[in-house]
Amino acid sequence: MKHIIILGDGMADWPVKSLQNKTLLQYAKTPYMDLLAKKGKTGQLITVAPGFHPGSEVANLSVLGYNLPQVYEGRGPLEAASIGVDLKPGEMAMRCNLVCIDGEILKNHSSGHITTEDADVLIKFLQEKLGNDKVRFYTGVSYRHLLVIKGGNKNLDCTPPHDVPLHPFRPLLVKPTVPEAQETANLINDLILQSQELLKNHPLNLKRIADGKDPANSIWPWSPGNRPQMEPITQTFPSIKKGAVISAVDLINGIGYYAGLRRITVEGATGLYDTNYENKVAAALEALATDDFVYLHIEASDEAGHEGDVALKLKTIENLDARAVGPIYEAVKDWKTPVAIAVLPDHPTPCELRTHTSDPVPFFIYYPGIEADSVQTFDELSVKEGAYGLLKEDEFIKAFLNNDTNR
Repeated sequence: MKHIIILGDGMADWPVKSLQNKTLLQYAKTPYMDLLAKKGKTGQLITVAPGFHPGSEVANLSVLGYNLPQVYEGRGPLEAASIGVDLKPGEMAMRCNLVCIDGEILKNHSSGHITTEDADVLIKFLQEKLGNDKVRFYTGVSYRHLLVIKGGNKNLDCTPPHDVPLHPFRPLLVKPTVPEAQETANLINDLILQSQELLKNHPLNLKRIADGKDPANSIWPWSPGNRPQMEPITQTFPSIKKGAVISAVDLINGIGYYAGLRRITVEGATGLYDTNYENKVAAALEALATDDFVYLHIEASDEAGHEGDVALKLKTIENLDARAVGPIYEAVKDWKTPVAIAVLPDHPTPCELRTHTSDPVPFFIYYPGIEADSVQTFDELSVKEGAYGLLKEDEFIKAFLNNDTNR
């Protein structure tokens, strides 16, 4: 049996007053997700372990069954792996957003979803001006980049910028959690303030302002860590000999790297509502033809949630159903080798809150021959009656990958 997880990042939500107090999954037209939930088994999954922030790195590691206290090292090292930066002993990596600061306010976490092409110009400029033997900047994707500090102390209190849109930025600067990290905190805060002076009059930002776009006028480093120690999924589950990850997000590709999954790059994958669903589906089906396991990650709903855009998030959920889940199911349902399909979010990103929460997420597992439970639709409430109940830690991935053996 082959296996594919279709991960709708941030897809879960809270009831919305303007949608008759329904969640977006309840309100959206999702005939394929409803069909597979009806034909399969459903449940809830706790993806944020006690004591952990509900970030995508935490949640996606949980979906894949990793023990967070044992392997968690923050986003930085995962994104380093994705862009080919091999962390050495003593090096600390951090996610480094390009953000938009308006006066004293952190206007948004993405500089208006700056393109990678524009961002690359600014990151290279910062490396030229601020980089040295101890500090290095690397270009990632869109607003998501990398800062590596040699000898950095990871014991830092850093605020994820997507958690605090429209808040004053100075109270959110980095703080040490142990005295030994004070020097590293001072260095990072210095880099933030220096970047603002360097970027405010950069020609690219002046052009962005003239074009009515948000300038990328500050860095915002966060989620520090060292190289993680993760066992490949192929060692944990011997039935999985070969697997692949498909995502527009460096973080997810970095998790895939340490999980032993090959990265598949898809033309037109943006991480936003305009991502190329068709190319992603084609890549997933091609990978399933040769591999045992595919992790298909689609970011669009999360970004819409961060923007607080209910209509856009509804569109992303319906796109996931019509342009990913449906075509994949229709393609594999008659394959000689059966394919198990799981669909779930990694965490909720409620439009009302505009950031992640730790609430359990809904999921379903379907494969030919599975004994269906009584749930008829796929949403946050219906799956509470599902046969799997409330799962945690590695219970979901074991239920999914150990189903029915390889027949």
